[in-house]
Amino acid sequence: MHTTHTMPDGTVMQGAMHGSGHTGHGGGHDHSAMIADFLRRFWICLVLTVPVVAISPMFQMAVGYHFDFPGRDWVSVALGSIIYFYGGWPFLSGLWDEVRRRQPGMMTLIGVAITVAFFYSTAVVFKVVEGMDFYWELATLIVIMLLGHWLEMKSVAGASKALELMVKMLPAEAHMYHGDMLHDMRVDELKIGDLVLVKPGEKIPVDGTVTEGNSSVNESMLTGESVPVQKTDGAKVIAGALNGEGSLKIRVDKSGKDSYLNKVIALVQEAQSSKSQTQHLADRAAKWLTFIALGVGFSTLAVWLAKGQTLAFALERMVTVMVTSCPHALGVAIPLVVAISTAMTARRGLLIRNRTAFENSRLITAMVFDKTGTLTEGKFGVSRIEPIGGNFDKNSLLATAAALEQESQHPIAQGVVAAAKVAGLKLPSVSNFASITGKGVMGEIGGKKISIVSPGYLKEKGMALPAAGNAAETVVFVLENEKTVGFIALSDQIRPDAAETVKQLKNQGIKVFMATGDNETVGKAVAKELGLDGYFTQVLPHQKVEIVKDLQAKGEFVAMTGDGVNDAPALAQADVGIAVGSGTDVAAETADIILTDSKPSDVLGLVNFGKATYRKMVQNLWWATGYNVVAIPLAAGVLYPHFVLSPAMGAVLMSLSTIVVAINAQLLKGDLK
Repeated sequence: MHTTHTMPDGTVMQGAMHGSGHTGHGGGHDHSAMIADFLRRFWICLVLTVPVVAISPMFQMAVGYHFDFPGRDWVSVALGSIIYFYGGWPFLSGLWDEVRRRQPGMMTLIGVAITVAFFYSTAVVFKVVEGMDFYWELATLIVIMLLGHWLEMKSVAGASKALELMVKMLPAEAHMYHGDMLHDMRVDELKIGDLVLVKPGEKIPVDGTVTEGNSSVNESMLTGESVPVQKTDGAKVIAGALNGEGSLKIRVDKSGKDSYLNKVIALVQEAQSSKSQTQHLADRAAKWLTFIALGVGFSTLAVWLAKGQTLAFALERMVTVMVTSCPHALGVAIPLVVAISTAMTARRGLLIRNRTAFENSRLITAMVFDKTGTLTEGKFGVSRIEPIGGNFDKNSLLATAAALEQESQHPIAQGVVAAAKVAGLKLPSVSNFASITGKGVMGEIGGKKISIVSPGYLKEKGMALPAAGNAAETVVFVLENEKTVGFIALSDQIRPDAAETVKQLKNQGIKVFMATGDNETVGKAVAKELGLDGYFTQVLPHQKVEIVKDLQAKGEFVAMTGDGVNDAPALAQADVGIAVGSGTDVAAETADIILTDSKPSDVLGLVNFGKATYRKMVQNLWWATGYNVVAIPLAAGVLYPHFVLSPAMGAVLMSLSTIVVAINAQLLKGDLK
């Protein structure tokens, strides 16, 4: 896919978004090189700025010391020229790009300020005009702006590195057949038509077709149904699904270029090129400051000349206005907040793919959750244990079933075994274990034949089927010598933090809904337990989109949270799309934010983090630009001759503003705890 990106330095980068398991990030290399270039320019200019500041008469006057030597002015010219042309180049090229596109913003403001400061200072040194040079202002402005842009670019890249950790959710290697021999090979190196083996309990590494084998596969991330799907010859499987108790030989249907890894790389590139709406707000602030600086600057020159002041005085007032109106703090106001919020949210399991959506999370009025794998665990847990007759109590029935089921990889079996472990039960020994294909397992315990079977087995044998549960549960029966002695009901367990998350969201005035592919009985039970505002069951992917559209048509700002392919269209339609990290790459590809820990409570964290980050960005913009309300009129000389804001005092005000912005950004850490 061919793309055009406007980078943080104002330049436009064109190229193909692509990647491979070997070469890395494709276009991401350009971004890495740009980050390194900004950092290199920053350090070189910082080293050169130290002597420029130290020998500046304006700085010496402000601090209160005197240091002079022959040729001082020429040293300032030489060092100032290097800083202006080398350090200022990204801003000068950005200025040209913004003017060419007729969209003046941050680059225009910086470019105008450093250009005016450089040429005025050079004119002072060459005695073209009287006054003091602004080289130290020029140098510190360029250094701080380079630092701010590097911080922003680095923070986005940091989020991208965290995003790459999602690769670990799928196996990096697959067992590939070379003839009759198996060799482990990187998933991204597989080709269409290759044969791979998936062993019991492993995740399926590729999209493909089963050529041999029989196993149940957990595909809840795809269909929304929590019941495992039986796979045999000719069945389609998808990468990320969890294989059950059998081995499967799979023919690869998708090549390396379509692999999960490369889709993640595409997400990384999108994250790197995204620019938040709040950053646009900073650009708009810079645009108005540019107009104000130019307008007030030239007006100041004209007014003082008209009043009979010298050209030197009028020029100094004009330059002071233009340099003062370009706040150092504006260059770091947003990047500092972005750097801190990106790091903090990533640490809390929120990978921000679209920063605009992250900031807009504060506007959410309706939250739609998928059920399976999102509000629920997406795996079976024991909900009821019912002995029949007097041979077993609940614990002994569970222990007996778990003793047999621990030999199986089936999701139902794993649920039974997990329940026995939680209860701390001692399991009896089993002999002569055997699997009943598609029906259950059997073996001998204490000299008796014990079977764990499905309702289908009882029907096949003509045995009475006890009333054992409802449509929200999956039931397995325990037989002793072919006589039913009890049953165990299992269901997809609601995540521990789901109820509290729903409660807290509703407390914030957010309506909470559920849309699931599961049946009405299951959906109603979950909705009732969680106290949802509404629920939709047996919905297909296109119907989930309609649900989101209907809510939007009613004026709601909608967030959609899901983990499966069937959620992807709705994730794309929603104002904020949220994918849980344990889901599919397709869901992640269409979402704005990814929850790596798959916890519903992280959705609540997202809303709170979004509000705190936006609030801090707006505060910093005010701190960065607010002092201009006082500084610009004083710099223009409205109180002359009683008071005139000297360039040195203007510089002090700007420095204080920068310090306040930096401290305020750090306070975000406390807000995000």
